[in-house]
Amino acid sequence: MGRRAFSALGAAGLVLTGCSPATLLNALAPARLFGDGIAYGPDPRQRLDIYRPAGKGPFPVMVFVYGGSWDAGSRSIYRFVGGAFAARGIMTVIPDYRLYPEVRYPAFLDDCASAMAWTRRNISGFGGNDAPPTLIGHSAGAYNAAMLALDPSLLAAVGLSPQRDLGRMIGLAGPYDFLPLDTDKLRDIFGPEPGLAATQPINHVDGHNPTMLLLAGTSDKTVRPGNTVRLADKIRARGGAVEHRLYPGVDHLEIVGAISGSLRFLAPTFRDCLAFMARTGAVAGSDRG
Repeated sequence: MGRRAFSALGAAGLVLTGCSPATLLNALAPARLFGDGIAYGPDPRQRLDIYRPAGKGPFPVMVFVYGGSWDAGSRSIYRFVGGAFAARGIMTVIPDYRLYPEVRYPAFLDDCASAMAWTRRNISGFGGNDAPPTLIGHSAGAYNAAMLALDPSLLAAVGLSPQRDLGRMIGLAGPYDFLPLDTDKLRDIFGPEPGLAATQPINHVDGHNPTMLLLAGTSDKTVRPGNTVRLADKIRARGGAVEHRLYPGVDHLEIVGAISGSLRFLAPTFRDCLAFMARTGAVAGSDRG
């Protein structure tokens, strides 16, 4: 099976359910699920899973926010992400959040902020350490994560702040600068024209963000890698802390699929995330993927 054929098999499973390649990736992932469907709010979508490393804690903590165009996705699809990082000693929290058309901007951001607040206040009881967690997201989830890192009002609403309560942020193939909105669905999600500038992460850059790692693939046709380049350039211009990398030939789903131990040949996503976390003090140094 060729590289692209295997890539398509694995990546397609990220958006499928049931008997799919995602099921296979999850079956191959280390069985680290520790807390299943824990409520961080009253809505059925306000639930999270915790993946706990083996051994004694306290462990460094990561919160992973999945994508799905703000209208799809489930934490259960991403068990392979939680298992992969937990196998490397990182306690990983994966929340669901409310989706369109049930809600619109900024409700899905509010949910992610609430999940972060729950994590900060409760994760030590599950074996997590007290250090500010790493926030990582893919696609629409990277947008959500970037907004929490760049717009202080979102975390302030739940009693947190990016500078105090986010150790670092990692974005995988995120849309950070995507005006004008080019579909009716996006226009309905993000609201009327006069307020659209505030919906864009790039417009909240002030140079005081938590340190960021922004990753994208040059073959991504879903979210153009220019989003990553423009956000990184603006953060640097304002004096903020950011690194960015573009992976040649990698597409929108391969970049997150490569977190799975079975698909790491697709891109160095996992290795680069671990190395960044080590450089910024979250975990012990290692560059092995």
